[in-house]
Parts: sequence; structure tokens; C-alpha cells
Amino acid sequence: MQELLFSWGPIILMLVVFYLVLIIPEKKRKKKYDDMINGLKINDEIVTRGGILGRLINIQEDYVIVESGPDKARFKLTKQGISNVIVKTEENK
Repeated sequence: MQELLFSWGPIILMLVVFYLVLIIPEKKRKKKYDDMINGLKINDEIVTRGGILGRLINIQEDYVIVESGPDKARFKLTKQGISNVIVKTEENK
């Protein structure tokens, strides 16, 4: 019995550490990102994964329309292309 514990113990310990160090933080990051994507509102300032700063003009199911630059150029982007929300707009109460 002890031989079995000594042979499988380090492998099990490595799997537990792997789970604690890699899997749990990735699940938390994914949940936070999904909450951010689901909480998008019109006029939120965003940064795309490509580094473009812009303001949300229209939100569809899978896509958003972003307005950016001094010429107010508009482009269509998947929601997964959004990296971060800079400024969330306040709703009038």
C-alpha cells in the first residue's frame, strides 16, 4: 500500500497544484470577461483586441458597431474582439 502511495502520490499532488494554479484562475478570468461582455451598453468606451479605442454605437447579439477617430469612422466587430471597457456610461435614474 505504501509503495502505491509513494508512486502515485507525486503525480496526484502535481495534478492538484496544476488545477489550483492554472484552472481555477482561468475560470475566474473567463467569468469576469463574460460578465463584462454581457454588461455592455451603448456609449461605453472600449478597447478592441487590436488596440483601437472607440465608443459603442449599436449592440447586436454577436456583433457591436464601434465609432472611433476624429472622423467618427464606424466598423462592425464581434463581441469577442473587445478587450476591455474603459468607461461605463451611467444610466439616468
